[in-house]
Amino acid sequence: MEFMRRKMKTIVFLNALATVIWCAPPRCDPGDELLGRFCKEPEPEKPKCVDIMMNYCDDMSYTHTMFPNILGHRTREEAELGPEYLLLSVVQNLLSGECTPDIRMLGCSVLVPRCEKEKVLKPCRSTCEVVRKNCRHAFEGIKMAWPYFLDCDRFFVSDQEGCYDPLEGLRVTQEEAQASIGNTPEETHTIIQFSYQSNAQMNSILKKTAARCPEIATTYSIGRSVEGKDLLVIEFSNNPGVHELLEPEMKYIGNMHGNEVLGRQLLIYLTQYLCSEYLLGNQRVQTLINTTRIHILPSMNPDGYELAAAEVQGTNDPENEEAQNYHSWTLGRGNAQNIDLNRNFPDLTSVAYSRRRHRHFRSDHIPIPDAYWFDKVAPETYAVMKWIRSIPFVLSANFHGGELVVSYPYDLSKHPLEEKMFSPTPDEQVFKQIARTYADAHATMSGNNSERCGNFGSIGQDGIINGAKWYSFAGGMQDFNYLHTNCLEVTVELGCDKFPAEEELYTGWQDNKEALLTFMESVHRGIKGIVKDADGNGIKGARISVRGIRHDITTAENGDYWRLLTAGIHILTASAPGYTRAMKKIHLPARMQKAGRVDFVLQKAVVKPDIEEDYNIPSMGTYERFDPYNQFERYAISEQNQNREERQEKPWWWSYFSRAHGSAPTWLLRID
Repeated sequence: MEFMRRKMKTIVFLNALATVIWCAPPRCDPGDELLGRFCKEPEPEKPKCVDIMMNYCDDMSYTHTMFPNILGHRTREEAELGPEYLLLSVVQNLLSGECTPDIRMLGCSVLVPRCEKEKVLKPCRSTCEVVRKNCRHAFEGIKMAWPYFLDCDRFFVSDQEGCYDPLEGLRVTQEEAQASIGNTPEETHTIIQFSYQSNAQMNSILKKTAARCPEIATTYSIGRSVEGKDLLVIEFSNNPGVHELLEPEMKYIGNMHGNEVLGRQLLIYLTQYLCSEYLLGNQRVQTLINTTRIHILPSMNPDGYELAAAEVQGTNDPENEEAQNYHSWTLGRGNAQNIDLNRNFPDLTSVAYSRRRHRHFRSDHIPIPDAYWFDKVAPETYAVMKWIRSIPFVLSANFHGGELVVSYPYDLSKHPLEEKMFSPTPDEQVFKQIARTYADAHATMSGNNSERCGNFGSIGQDGIINGAKWYSFAGGMQDFNYLHTNCLEVTVELGCDKFPAEEELYTGWQDNKEALLTFMESVHRGIKGIVKDADGNGIKGARISVRGIRHDITTAENGDYWRLLTAGIHILTASAPGYTRAMKKIHLPARMQKAGRVDFVLQKAVVKPDIEEDYNIPSMGTYERFDPYNQFERYAISEQNQNREERQEKPWWWSYFSRAHGSAPTWLLRID
């Protein structure tokens, strides 16, 4: 009986199940319509507006969203588990608070788009483009690509298509905060954080500064280091990126020796100061930038800096007794190839000495000997040489550490057996004036302590010294500037400690700030002008000679020139192949603050062969030959690429994202 009862229950259950199945809509299989079977697919449930229930997006100006979202996530759970939401949750820490909450809210507008009347609204492309322009440098600073889901063209729409501003709520909050401040005066000074930065942080600061002052600043790279790091320059001008007629150009270069770091920091602070003070209405800074094109390369040797910084960090470890003896004197000085960059430039000084008795020889625009290219040329040296050949620089300073003095050319002694021999250039008086400009404006450099740091013996009592008289060496950058281009460069030694403690950086800035500004302003001394033909066209490559100074400068692309000179009476000559010479006598007053304007008009002339020889002097014969045998491309570039491949590592943040998900989000990696 019990068995029969169980059997009956099973039959009833199966009949009921069959009834349910029979009543369900017939399922559509492939080919049903061809066989004449009728079936109907169930209509999917239409997406509806739902509440935003994602923690990092709960402060948007709207409260409802819809799934699938713009990226195709079908549910809130799927969106929360994606790498996009993970990035938004940590972006504030990744970017050290920069560009937040703008980036997070922009991302939320794609992950949880606005929903009204059961319809998704897309965010405005114009908002995305503003955020991308202002914040892209922050991602570059941590070597992260701009997130794909913030592609302004792909996931955002124009105003005409009916969009909304995803930062609307943020702007309302900011306006309310501003209103609550009332009439509190605005900041009237520049705020600088006096600390050391990594190479990535340094580049981020430069790009952020340029983004803050886009009307007067821009960044550009002149090349890469051995390990592939950008040699990033920031430029200040009222028309950045353009050489303007009669506007002089000057440059600052820091960290040529990787372990000499104060110059690097001063130049980083200077970029922030110039941008901020310009915006605050500082008349001195505005005048300087509006009349000068300024180029700043804070680090010429980023690879060496990394090595030195890591070693200095080790010396601060109390458990590392062996490291306590490190004084940052040599480690990191050279680049990643252990090349001393300030010995790696062509030795044109020896060429100048060997030809100084030649009848037509002049100590300018000496070509690079072909043999130079068969030695090892560092990529950093190569990049700087191309840079100074491409821009008509007038004045320059490169910053070092280990002493407190300004050194000027020549660096190589005129006698091969003399290590400390006064070896002046034809522009000795001009160089002394330039060097004193910095030393006298420095807080302590021009004091009476002749021994100073005691590293190289006595250096004089006025804070300046001829380089060869101090100590002689070949292949230096300041000699190369003088003998190969129009540019007059000095070397500024900033102090005894090559890698000072962070608490000393503020003092270093205060000691040097006035000198940095005064030196830049001094580019406007001497004379300037345009050399034209009879039709009013500028003559490129015309020579400006000063009687008594055996060193000419040449005109730039449009015929303009600048010539630094001391006060007094000078006789000038302008000349160019195919033209008659023109001569003028001028008087420069001692207190003249601006460059005097001296223009020349040259008449066409038939050049006789013997006259033409005057222009084919040895210093000009092969000036345009630069790496003629492509040696650098063959050896240095291949070695650079090899080193880059060997050292190719994922960024520090990569493991966090790759471990969090099954498939690694490779879209976060930058492709250089």
